[in-house]
Amino acid sequence: MIQHFIKPCALLPPLDRCALLLDIDGTLLDLAQTPGEVWVPPGLEQTLTRLLERTCGALALVSGRSLNDIDLIFAPMRFPAVGGHGAEMRLANNNEAVSAHAPPLDPEMKGRLAAIAKLSPGILLEDKGYSFALHYRLAPHAEQAIYDAVAAVRVDYPDAPIEVMPGKAVCEIKHVGFTKATGVLELMKHAPFKGRRPVFLGDDVTDETVFAIMPALQGLAFSVGRVAEGVAGHFDRPSDVRQWLADLLDQERRSAE
Repeated sequence: MIQHFIKPCALLPPLDRCALLLDIDGTLLDLAQTPGEVWVPPGLEQTLTRLLERTCGALALVSGRSLNDIDLIFAPMRFPAVGGHGAEMRLANNNEAVSAHAPPLDPEMKGRLAAIAKLSPGILLEDKGYSFALHYRLAPHAEQAIYDAVAAVRVDYPDAPIEVMPGKAVCEIKHVGFTKATGVLELMKHAPFKGRRPVFLGDDVTDETVFAIMPALQGLAFSVGRVAEGVAGHFDRPSDVRQWLADLLDQERRSAE
């Protein structure tokens, strides 16, 4: 039975044996009307930096955003990360990005997908390189029309190895074979993540692939904003997640006194 935990600190081993894996939008950061409007609340970068130190580098951001976009959000800080739904990663904050060699989407098909934004004002395009997103938070009435139009484009490209991922007010198209789960599995093969117990927090449908692999990794998963199947507990909102992360540091400091 899924339980509700606001401060599940007791479930975690010491930070020096954990690998903290954190989704960004809707998990660490509050959702905004557009992807470019998200912002990092005061104190979060310091909390993440301290956790990065306490885990000896085993903290990573896991996102559908590109690594470049992640870095812009958290600038000037850089963190280890899995970006592009597993298509690229960075194992340490001072390392260069490592591509998983996901092929770019077909330019002609991307042009067709971009034209879908003309269905209604408020539909926003986001080209992530490895994937293509149509955001409709500002045009919720257009949801069905967007998915119908994407389905029509897919009919014209029957051999394209792509999949459609629904999200929170977003329809995302990406290559098959790359998910947040594949990215996390690859990440956990490398130091300093290897041999640690992963703790993953996510909020969206795309995070469910990571929820599903946590048992095989002896890891823990927590959902945000909703109760998801297979998680150890959930947080109501990103502000609860941020407070919990700060509490992890405080708890460890008190234990050491």
